[in-house]
Amino acid sequence: MTQYLDFEKPLAEIEGKAEELRAVARANEEMDIADEAAALDAKAAQLLVDIYANLTPWRKCQVARHPNRPHCRDYIDELFTEYTPLAGDRNFADDLAVMGGLARFNDQPVVVIGHEKGHDTKSRIDHNFGMARPEGYRKAIRLMEMAGRFGLPVITLVDTAGAYPGKGAEERGQSEAIARSTEMCLKIGVPLISVIIGEGGSGGAVAFATANRVAMLEHSVYSVISPEGCASILWKDSEKMREAAEALRLTAQDLIQLGVADRVISEPLGGAHRDIPATYLSVKNAISSMLEELSKQDSAALIKDRRQKFLDLGSKGLAN
Repeated sequence: MTQYLDFEKPLAEIEGKAEELRAVARANEEMDIADEAAALDAKAAQLLVDIYANLTPWRKCQVARHPNRPHCRDYIDELFTEYTPLAGDRNFADDLAVMGGLARFNDQPVVVIGHEKGHDTKSRIDHNFGMARPEGYRKAIRLMEMAGRFGLPVITLVDTAGAYPGKGAEERGQSEAIARSTEMCLKIGVPLISVIIGEGGSGGAVAFATANRVAMLEHSVYSVISPEGCASILWKDSEKMREAAEALRLTAQDLIQLGVADRVISEPLGGAHRDIPATYLSVKNAISSMLEELSKQDSAALIKDRRQKFLDLGSKGLAN
């Protein structure tokens, strides 16, 4: 069943009426409502185009958080073969908010790492809604070290509101773990590709996205803080999230202009959840292209390219 966002309510009404007509027709075969249903379908299709023609930053945040949007586990199952998960940070525990391991992408051995939010209440609680604890980042560090040792490209799939801010996480060195993960991203001499598949929140995202190439799905967002968090700090009112989303310049289109992102991956009309197979294909093609480009560089060039990319951040924004 399609789950509609707040701003999609007019669309929900039209599509609901079309489905009601079809249900009546199925119950009474003598009724011919094909023309009426087709007219409603056409109206809904045009409305969908109109709604998504110029989404505000806040609405893009809502699309990025859509519950039916494919998550890290979905992409791994669909795009990678021979996935072998590796667990634990060899120090404290295994953090289920971060998943990763060895796999093949287009038959090429790689290491894949990502945030997993979960799809239902139980899995979301198990995965802590994709908010990693220190052991999650230390697991990622371990996997990146292994990738560097064996010359395996690293692909990260980012989808988190931010690192977990709980007391236990802070006691176990949350900020240090994020910093070490970011440092490891800069150090490894293999291609590192990051795809923002939903939310890229704060240092929790940067720890996986300090990459040679950062791609963002069309309706994904990437920011130093969530709009709600920003509004609470600046306006002392979380209901100001719409204004905060505008000010943060967190959309893929904004971040391309600022030089933070390198590529925007098109989504199906209405968001990734409306045509998931098409979304998988677009992401696969983008990763393939970036991997092919980076595979031509040696370790020293990859490290230099990555460091320079982040040293240059802000120059485009200042120029504009």
